[in-house]
Amino acid sequence: MPLHGDIVLDHVDFSYEEGHGVLNDVSVHASAGEKLAFVGATGAGKTTITNLINRFYDVRDGKIRYDGININKIEKRSLRRSLTVVLQDTNLFTGTVKENIRYGRQSATDEEVVAAAKTANAYDFIVKLPQGFDTVLTGDGANLSQGQRQLLSIARAAVADTPVLILDEATSSIDTRTEKIVQAGTDRLMEGRTTFVIAHRLSTVRSSDCILVLDHGRVVEQGSHEELIARRGAYYRLYTGAAELG
Repeated sequence: MPLHGDIVLDHVDFSYEEGHGVLNDVSVHASAGEKLAFVGATGAGKTTITNLINRFYDVRDGKIRYDGININKIEKRSLRRSLTVVLQDTNLFTGTVKENIRYGRQSATDEEVVAAAKTANAYDFIVKLPQGFDTVLTGDGANLSQGQRQLLSIARAAVADTPVLILDEATSSIDTRTEKIVQAGTDRLMEGRTTFVIAHRLSTVRSSDCILVLDHGRVVEQGSHEELIARRGAYYRLYTGAAELG
């Protein structure tokens, strides 16, 4: 049965330690193909939500459903094969560029690897490397720039081709020109996928279908960028008062 990527968090509570609630009564619905962004200060619970979707932890109360199925009923390995996570820190191993991209899906053909590189906006820099896709990377890709490493991470996610994408933005440490290239790659990657974005730069979430503002583990506001700006509440204060969040 094909997966669609419809994700529901239904009145979810969670704490890492008894008596110290991290998420309180969080309800979220991401329809297949929608882009949702989580914003809020450090410790608001943004990363915890994505950790629960991955079942790195199980909810204390409430339910999370994937295509209508309680994720507690889905084998962890099967669940994680249907999700792709792009983190801030890119981990590359000693091997060719092609092998590093194919790590996203070992069965991918050479043609699929190249197509993924084009989707990620990585193709142009790869073909300029000494041996192109056969260039050997060492030292966690030390011979690449931070932006190039991130583009390979996006290409790896593209070749995985899962219905759900979790994106922990990673553009804060690169220059503006490189950021535009990386952002173009992530924009292409998100097309047609249910995407959860943990936002650090609020300027990158304007196009989200829904933005959820978290404060001390609660969703205090949600809506489009335009709706939340017009409301002049928590999101408005974040957007006008700070360029970056933790």
